[in-house]
Amino acid sequence: MHTEAIARSYKRWAPIYDRTFGKITHAGRHHAVREVNASGGAVLEVGIGTGLALDLYEPSKVAVTGIDLSPDMLAKAQARAEAQGLRNVAGLHIMDARELAFEDESFDHVVALHIMSVVPEPRRVMAEMARVCRVGGTVLITNHFAREKGGWGVAAKLAAPMADALGWHSDFSRDQVMAEPRLKLVEETRLPPFGLMTYLRFRRVA
Repeated sequence: MHTEAIARSYKRWAPIYDRTFGKITHAGRHHAVREVNASGGAVLEVGIGTGLALDLYEPSKVAVTGIDLSPDMLAKAQARAEAQGLRNVAGLHIMDARELAFEDESFDHVVALHIMSVVPEPRRVMAEMARVCRVGGTVLITNHFAREKGGWGVAAKLAAPMADALGWHSDFSRDQVMAEPRLKLVEETRLPPFGLMTYLRFRRVA
């Protein structure tokens, strides 16, 4: 997907995102934030969208930085942070996940909630997330991955040509997030609804 197509798609999604896709991604969001809250520290949320996870982070333990490519989505995240008085939000920035404007090892956790099948060049994004995560820190991903068999697999393949219109790749392969050598997979969990979503927890090892 091209960045222009993503921006157009999420301009359309922004007004209704929380009531639609936001509901479907509820479990993954809570699962990832629990891990961050358990140890605390500085977290970067890549593709923060409308900021649905912002008020879940423990204010006394977690400092949150968010980035997104969509100004429309980020404006909603900013409004949410201001309306709820979230003082642990360190910054919200328009930024391309393929070129993160942060120093190496800037964060204890890097979180990508349901955005890996959206971004162009997901392997490059994984490399950037590994770069800005400290050694020993965690990279947490929740996403839908393609299945080879069953009704969901067929539906994903049928929807694949509409990626630019939908705003994500329905047939996104798990292999796209598994090739970064600095990240070691330490947990993989299927999430509701119906096990459609998958949670991956990586440790930054080098």
